[in-house]
Amino acid sequence: MGELTGRTVLVTGAGRGIGRAEALHLASLGANVVVNDPGVSIDGHGGDESVAAAVVAEIHALGGRAVADTGSVTDWDDAGRMVERAVEAFGDLHAVVNNAATEVNKGLERLTEAEFDGVVAVKLKGAFAVSHWAAAHWRRESDAGATADRAIVNTASGSGLYNPLPGQSNYAAANAAVAAMTTVHALELGRLGVRVNCIVPSMVRTRLTLQVPGMDQAPPEDGPDPKDPAVVAPLVSYLVSAACPLTGQFLSVRGGTVSAIRGWTPGEHVSKDGDAWTVPELAQRLEALPLDDPFERLAAALGTALGTHGREALQAMIAAELDKP
Repeated sequence: MGELTGRTVLVTGAGRGIGRAEALHLASLGANVVVNDPGVSIDGHGGDESVAAAVVAEIHALGGRAVADTGSVTDWDDAGRMVERAVEAFGDLHAVVNNAATEVNKGLERLTEAEFDGVVAVKLKGAFAVSHWAAAHWRRESDAGATADRAIVNTASGSGLYNPLPGQSNYAAANAAVAAMTTVHALELGRLGVRVNCIVPSMVRTRLTLQVPGMDQAPPEDGPDPKDPAVVAPLVSYLVSAACPLTGQFLSVRGGTVSAIRGWTPGEHVSKDGDAWTVPELAQRLEALPLDDPFERLAAALGTALGTHGREALQAMIAAELDKP
């Protein structure tokens, strides 16, 4: 107890899964937590105020401090009110954890405009909106001469960064954009004393990941569960702590392993001096490069869940899932 005492953290999507685990862990270390969750379904519809309230009750029962917020991160004014609620309840806001996400998984030819926009709105616009209002508050504090360590922790996914999943045009695109935005905000907000990092949970069991091969397997009867959302929480607690120096970093969490992600980097290349390439020249040279196969890359990321014939199993899985009526 006590490592985060006095720090106030707003966690979006904190009613279930990873967000709930983060909220409970933060509170266990002494943080004041704003538990944001409108209680919507996986695809973003509906709402249930009891979802956020239940997590707040858990925190109170353990002796922690928390308040519930049921606003939508997709609503510009709601996002501003979340920041105001933190300041009103606890006197200040020190960190934001952008965790909220929804999913609608369909093949490209069947995904509707509304289904694309809805998922992108929660993951990307939501992270931007909450970060915007937090940064506006921190700018006012800085202009007034107040200094304190501040932090934003964004949440992305391997589906978008290194193993985009079929059926996730919306989700993968939004997560890749959140990663890009992390770099932008880390560069921008350093002048205000704000650190911005991004976590990338991998193979964590939540209601959004149960359709991923291997995720529906029962947890072990004894010993730690490497797919439990709780494996993510300690990293988030470290990243929001005043003792953390990191900014602009992308850290994948898979079981007990935390890995630095380098992002898009230049790889093998061909070059030519003088005249522009011709199409036949490019055909000859590019086809000889050791390029990655996206099927093999995803099969390797999913591991043994696909069996020994990864590419074939993956193609069969895609056809079975995306061609459903």
